[in-house]
Amino acid sequence: MKNLILASASPRRHELLSLLEIPFKTFSSDIDETISPNTAPEEAVQQLALKKAQAAIETHPNSIIIGCDTIVVHNGNILGKPADKADAFHVLSQLSNHTHTVYTGVSIISEDVNKVFYEKTEVTFWELSDQDIEAYIDSGEPMDKAGSYGIQGKAALFVKEIHGDYYSVVGLPISRLARELSFFR
Repeated sequence: MKNLILASASPRRHELLSLLEIPFKTFSSDIDETISPNTAPEEAVQQLALKKAQAAIETHPNSIIIGCDTIVVHNGNILGKPADKADAFHVLSQLSNHTHTVYTGVSIISEDVNKVFYEKTEVTFWELSDQDIEAYIDSGEPMDKAGSYGIQGKAALFVKEIHGDYYSVVGLPISRLARELSFFR
């Protein structure tokens, strides 16, 4: 297999990709993550994943690049990373006692292959008290995460139900990725 590059600085994605026991390197580029209005969530995550992979292939030709992006959608609104603690509180209050959808897009590109896909997972939270939310925000954990939470951390206590791929909510649908990468071997 060619050199494998994960176009992400996410430690969670790095840890998940390590499960494949394939040597890889990471590369993080600074791309414009603006999503055009009225873009469907599944299209948005696939576009952003592809942009990240394309930025990485420019500096890593002759490699296989994996780009990823994850968004949280509630009531038709994309919930990105919180701007501040007040924004995180607002977002988590919206998710309390409701179901939201997490989309993770993945792009696998090389010189001769371009594969893009997404996974969709429904997550339902228990009803959260203001104190629950404030304690979570005080942990600092939600500040760099789409939807203001990380399911693999303290927010695991908020999850009542999940329908779909847990690892997609973490940020990398590793089982599907393993199958898609088999075409590159």
